[in-house]
Formats: sequence, C-alpha cells, structure tokens
Amino acid sequence: MAHGIYICSAEGNTGKSTVALGVLDTLTRRATRVGVFRPIARSTDERDYVLDLLLAHDAVVPLAYEEAIGVDYDAVHADPEGALAEIVRRYKAIEHRCDAVVILGSDFTDVGSPTELAYNARIAANLAAPVLLVLGGRVGGGIRQRAEHLGQAEARTPDDLAQLADLAVEELAREHSTLLGVVVNRADAEHLDEIVAALQPVMKRVPAHEAAGRDALGAASVAVWAIPEDQVLVAPSVRSIMHAVEGELATGDPDLLDREALGVVIAAMSMENVLTRLIEGSIVIIPADRSEVLLGVLTAHSSANFPSIAGIVLVGGFPLSEQVERLVEGLRAGLPIIRTTLGSYDTAVAITQTRGRLAAESQRKRDTALSLFEKHVDGQALLDLLDVAAPDVVTPLMFEYGLLERARSDRKHIVLPEGYDDRVLRAAATLLTRDVADLTILGEEIEVRSRAIGLGLDLSRATVLSNHDFVHVARFAEEYQKRRAHKGVTLEQARDTVQDVSYFGTMMVELGLADGMVSGAVHTTAHTIRPAFEIVKTKPGVEVVSSVFLMALADRVLVYGDCAVVPDPTAEQLADIAISSARTAEQFGIEPRVAMLSYSTGESGSGADVDKVRRATAIVRERAPELAVEGPIQYDAAADAAVARTKLPESDVAGRATVFIFPDLNTGNNTYKAVQRSAGAVAIGPVLQGLNKPVNDLSRGALVQDIVNTVAITAIQAADAS
Repeated sequence: MAHGIYICSAEGNTGKSTVALGVLDTLTRRATRVGVFRPIARSTDERDYVLDLLLAHDAVVPLAYEEAIGVDYDAVHADPEGALAEIVRRYKAIEHRCDAVVILGSDFTDVGSPTELAYNARIAANLAAPVLLVLGGRVGGGIRQRAEHLGQAEARTPDDLAQLADLAVEELAREHSTLLGVVVNRADAEHLDEIVAALQPVMKRVPAHEAAGRDALGAASVAVWAIPEDQVLVAPSVRSIMHAVEGELATGDPDLLDREALGVVIAAMSMENVLTRLIEGSIVIIPADRSEVLLGVLTAHSSANFPSIAGIVLVGGFPLSEQVERLVEGLRAGLPIIRTTLGSYDTAVAITQTRGRLAAESQRKRDTALSLFEKHVDGQALLDLLDVAAPDVVTPLMFEYGLLERARSDRKHIVLPEGYDDRVLRAAATLLTRDVADLTILGEEIEVRSRAIGLGLDLSRATVLSNHDFVHVARFAEEYQKRRAHKGVTLEQARDTVQDVSYFGTMMVELGLADGMVSGAVHTTAHTIRPAFEIVKTKPGVEVVSSVFLMALADRVLVYGDCAVVPDPTAEQLADIAISSARTAEQFGIEPRVAMLSYSTGESGSGADVDKVRRATAIVRERAPELAVEGPIQYDAAADAAVARTKLPESDVAGRATVFIFPDLNTGNNTYKAVQRSAGAVAIGPVLQGLNKPVNDLSRGALVQDIVNTVAITAIQAADAS
C-alpha cells in the first residue's frame, strides 16, 4: 500500500503549493513511484495550475489530469457522503500504482465554507493518510495596504499562530485524522524560532492516538516547521497582471511575461520625478498619452544606472503615434508593454490585488520554493515520520538528488564560460538558489545580468567576469606563455589565446581562481577540452584523458566509458580508461565491477580486436589487482545474469557488471545513445577523468537539468581532489 500524505490548511492563501512541491521533491529521495491526488477540484471550467505543476514533476507516475481529481465543489454540496465515497474510490485507483501519494487538500475557493477543514479531515481519515497541516503566516493571506512589495501581507504573531493551530488541531481530532506535522508558511522571517516554540506546546496536547510521530522517549510527537515569506513567491507574474488589467501585449518579448513583478510605480508625473521612483522588478503604469514618459522609462530600463523593470502598462486606451511606435520598436528593449483601457487608479488596484502563484512556467519560483523547503523543513525527519523505507533501487531522480546533496555539502567554485546561452543562465540560477555551488559566469557583466533579469532569473550571487578583463588577461597570458614557450608561443599570441572563453576558464581553474569548469553547451568537445590538455594536464600515473557517461536506468546507475574522447584506444590506453572509470564509479557511490567489452566472451573468439581487449584486461589486473574485472566479455553476458550463467558461470563480474568499457569510441558512443533513446535512460555526462583538476564537457543539445547535473558532478570531483 502506498504511503499517502494529506496536505491541507485551515484557510485559503497559505501557499500550500510550496509545501506540496517540497514534499513531492523530498519523497523522490526514497519512493520510486510517486502519485498526486486532488480530492476536491477548485473548478470544473479551469485547469488547476497547482495540480498541473505537481503532475509535471519528473517523479510522478504517468497520470491523466482527470485521474488525479476526486470530485468538484458542486458534488460535495449536493451529496457530501456520496462525494466522499467517490473520492475514496478514485484515490484507491491511484494508490495501488504508487509507493507514495501526495494528496492536496481543497483551496477554500468555494463560497462560504466554515466546515471545509473538517471535511478535509474526514477525507484524510478515510484515505488513512496522515495530515500535514499548513498554517498561513500572514493575516488571512490578505495584502497589506502599504506593502514593501507586491503580494506582501501583515504577519501573524507567534501567539496568533498558536491560537489558530489550537483550533485547527481540535477540528482534525474531532474527525479522527492523524496529524503528522505542522508547517507555518509565509512566516515572519525574523521570528521563525519563536513561532516554532509557540506551536510546540499546542502539539503536545494532541491525543497520542492522533499523532503520527514519537519523540526520543516514545511520547506522542508532532513535528513543527516554519518557512519564511519570500517576495518572489508572493509576487505576481507580468502575465498575471496583464490578465488582471484586461490588457494585451502591445510589444515586447512574450517569454518575459513570466517574470515576477516585485512592485508597482505610477508614472503620472514629470520624467525627472519618475526616475527617482523606479524600483527593481517593478511594473510601471504610464498614461498612454504620455509618450515622453514611456520613452524615458524605456531608456532608464536600458541604462546600467537605473533599475531594471519588469514591464510597462499603458493605461487609458489612447493609441501611440506611428513615430513613437517606430521609436519604441527601434529601441529593441524586449520589455513587455501592455495596453489596457482601464484608468491609472483601476489599473493600480487590479495590480495590487493580483496574487502570485507557484506555476509550472516559473523556474525562479520553483527553485525558490524548493530551496526554502529544503532549508526550513527537515526532509529526513519527514520521510521517517511517513515511514518510507530506503529503496533497494536507485532511480535517475534519486541519483540526481544525491549529486546535488553531495555538492551542497562541500560547496565548490565552478566557472561557466558560456554566459550568453540562456540554458546556462537558467542552470546557474537553479544552482545558486539551491546552494549547490558558487559560480563565475564569463561574459560582459551588463549584457549577462540584463539578460538574466529579463528572463526573471536571480544571478545576484554569481560573479560575472569578462574574458577580456585586462588584469586577468595579463596574468593568464604570462602564465600560458611560460607553459607553452617550448612550442614557440609568444606573449602576444598568449594574450590572444587566453581571451578565448575556454582558455580563460581553464586558466582560472589551473591558477586556483575556480575549482572546476563546465562548458560545451555552445562549443565543441574539442574546443572545451583542448585547453585542459595543454594547461591542466593529466594526473600522475594516468596516460590518457578519457570520459564516462553515468547511465541512470530505471533501477540502477551504470558507468559507460569511453564514449566521447579517445577514438581508438590501444590496449594500454584501454586499461587506463578502465581503471579511471572504476575510480569514477567509486567516486559516485557505484561499486565497480568492470566489464571489458568485446564481440566474444572468454576464450571463444580471436582476432586483433579481441586480443586488444584481452591484453587490456591483463594490464588492468596487473596494475589494479583489487578491481573486479572480466574480459573480453559480450554486453549480454556482462549485464544479464541468465546469459552469464551459460557463458561465464564462474565469473564474479558477469551478469553483475556496473562499469562497461567499450573497445573504441564508435562502439561506446553509439551504445550509450541507443540505451539513452531506447531504454529511456538518463545519460549524465560526458564526465572527463584523468585530469589534474576537473573540467567537464556538455552536449550542445544539453538541457538545463543536464547542466545542473554536470556542475554538481564537477563540484564533487573538485571536493574529492582537494
């Protein structure tokens, strides 16, 4: 039976979706099949954006939107008992397909529902799912009149929250639901400890049979956590504002509509006074007949000396003159400019009443929500309370999570040379928000930061460095010329060379200004790794730089090498690749059992290619006698226990191999791609091995998550080398 967790609140606008996303992400550490269920849908006419967000998570089993819904509010009103029975029936249809299910309680969007919490408690009891209660840290989830940023509301005091918790716990107990824990969301950041302390006495009054946990002495215990309010999470997107003011996009980049708006400025005054009131990330309201203000604000937005704004709303419905439209178009700011027929006052009211929501299209909000949950909720304790056992298998998501955890535990500094690629910027924002690594991004600072801001990304914690920086170029050129003088390289040639982003980044690593480098989203493999061959060099005892892919299958992770660097290795090089690959496997928690692959197994075949693998196997046994290695061996005998019993029954590696060494690049590259595409494996890499310091290459088709994973791997390599 699946472990269900019922996430509900005592009122609306608590930010329950942040908690649900965090719980779902936490469950992927142990559960291989996670489901999502919404007992009561908020609307039958409009899709539930929170449910869409959760269903889009990679860990969720394939579920149609309709499968993940119980009933709607109308069904509850018409027949509460019948609706409850239908909810249970539909939940059971999902439960048997999952190891764990995140159940998201109703949103209090119905008109007048004083018993809504009680009904959610009844559902939880009937689904045998413990409740994670979410309390709102803001008064009624409302919006403060003189807020410092959009979406801000008055904070509840610790005593207020204790009273609210007392009432909610009573309601849950009355319906015989089991309380797992309480999360105060959107809490006052300055009083998190006081809030937790105020709620703990309330939790001690929970009846023993209603509490899911036990403390060290075995007494009933309910966990309490508090997550602070974050201005990004409560901020509405520019797109939401456009809908709220009944406007349309007049000009600008549609992709930038998903940026968060952090404030609002009414620009109905002279330009010099408007300039002093501009706020970073704000929406600026401009009367459509004040073209001089529009042009001034656009110019300020493009200037490095003024804040970058999120968008402009032109009010009043007045048309712009043809000349002004041409001028705006020529500025190519990309900034969304929205046109509405509403007046300034009505527009301002509509904007301030627009709520932020955690939706699938906002990477920044998703990263922020997960980061806040990880920092303020003890995920290990939550899993223990749910009694989710550690799995016997390792899924791709589990492996990826482990990479981020290891990198986070010993943060390293990684340089990303391709600062003009949006994928790199998006990955950098995720890495920084999730505290995975410190980053330097190469590029002209104004251009890189402007693009990031336009994409709604927070790169404030990254260092942005020009690869033409005079001081660094002078130092790097001198160092490079010394190292390549034997090749006849002059200082002037060195100065030109080190301004190439790959050479610049590699010099940073070599001179200790960064711990590792990740590149290749735009550049070729050769362009990325050639500077490393020239500058970083190989480790002592390693003859050749090679690569592996970490192949995350549905239930385990395998190591494939070499699939990217050495075209036709000699027997000695093949042995070197095998030993390096085994060390890489150990580095990432994979017990190395090495299969030296060929088209024949054991002594069954002959020929130059088989003999090369046979010699390489002998060299591995001589150089690394502690390694479990078998070769030559065919892939099926290495991977399939049944085939192994027939072909090599006495082998400790056959049928159990974890490290697969291919005889040449042609075989390795095609095999990894075939497994990736046909078996649905996640291919992480190529991971370079054998260098003195970590430099890793990306595929030019790399996705944002691929870049995140490769940076984490590079950080782990750097930590192990230090």
